[in-house]
Amino acid sequence: MERDGETKNPLHTDLHRVLTLRHAVAIYVSSLLGSGIFVIPGLAARIAGPASIISWILLSLASYPFAYTFAKLSARNPESGGIYAFAREGLGRGASAATAWLFLAWAVLGAPAATVAAASYLTFVLPLNRPDVFLVAAAILIGAFGVNYLGIRFTGRVQVATVGAILAALAIAVVASAPRISPANYTPILPNGLASIGTAAALIMWSYLGYENTSNVAEEFRNPERDFHRSVVISVILISALYLAVAIVTVGTGAYTVGGGVTPFAAMMSGAFGSYGGMFVAILAVFVTFGTVNAYVAGMARVYYAAARDGVFPEALGKVDPKTGAPRRSLVFLIVMVLLSLAAFYFLNVEFVSAFLMASGAAILTYVIGSVAGIRLLRERGMRRILPWISLVVSVVLLPFIGTLLAVSVAIGGVGLLTSWGLLRRRKTVNAGI
Repeated sequence: MERDGETKNPLHTDLHRVLTLRHAVAIYVSSLLGSGIFVIPGLAARIAGPASIISWILLSLASYPFAYTFAKLSARNPESGGIYAFAREGLGRGASAATAWLFLAWAVLGAPAATVAAASYLTFVLPLNRPDVFLVAAAILIGAFGVNYLGIRFTGRVQVATVGAILAALAIAVVASAPRISPANYTPILPNGLASIGTAAALIMWSYLGYENTSNVAEEFRNPERDFHRSVVISVILISALYLAVAIVTVGTGAYTVGGGVTPFAAMMSGAFGSYGGMFVAILAVFVTFGTVNAYVAGMARVYYAAARDGVFPEALGKVDPKTGAPRRSLVFLIVMVLLSLAAFYFLNVEFVSAFLMASGAAILTYVIGSVAGIRLLRERGMRRILPWISLVVSVVLLPFIGTLLAVSVAIGGVGLLTSWGLLRRRKTVNAGI
């Protein structure tokens, strides 16, 4: 796609338009249903107690404005890169460059946390030590990279099968644990003060991140105008219902008081099915996380591909394989960066809450940019006019609850922005000399 004042990238080959409604729902659901559903309910309950359920309800209500804003922007201009592309059109090159680097911060901070959390569940059924857990996490990341390397059509098919299995398994887990709910576990409802609801919400935000991910592959939809909004409605209903059910059961069974709140699902299922329950959850956790990482590898790689087309990232990352339609160099770049981050997590001994909050900080900042772009670009009527504003307000309100950890994402975005300016200046110099 050639833009005003730019030379067409000779490495650029069009992405393949093969995704349909079922693929959109599968990518939405699997983007949100990662290891967070196994870890975040317990950690949020440790922070706010039964009041964490209020945080889940608030985020469920806020998720539709996020999803609608990004879906409407994608349907309006289906271009690879999602929020990155919206920011470039609505706010300019500087905002889009910052967005691309915030996406990179999101990936390198969030993927290690998610995969290590999932691999930790295997310790319930296998004698794994800490190095083993990190090796399993690396295997999940490499597996998702391999699937994406084969192209978006194959990725979409994997996601459809994965999501069906995930939804069925999680429904079984909730129903099986329900008889062990005790009303006494819901009191006192606010043991740690009103502010704990906000802190829990900032953490829970990690579980609702993903509605932007389908926008990243918008350029590969057959009929984005028709499929985006339909897929949003279906996905919001599925996700919200499942998250609320899990949160209610996690608090009602008191499972978050076991093991520091990191593995509440294992505690619930072990209580319902004994050792077989722990094994079921361990396998499910790895399976679910693979589905999420698979979806995010696809989406994030398209952001870097789009940024490379514009000169914001190294131009070499803008190559698309003509046979599979996959931006393979962007995929390689992503997996290398995430594996290096996983190694850093291992040696620095980063703990879960900090890791998830750092990644949430980067994601919320991209949501701020995307919401502002939506306000600038969308011309909606009636109540829909306020949805991008709601997205912006929710994002801004959540930022202070990230605390000082927000500095990590800001630092990565700032250094990246300086790097992009350098790349763009060099590109202009080279083009001027031709």
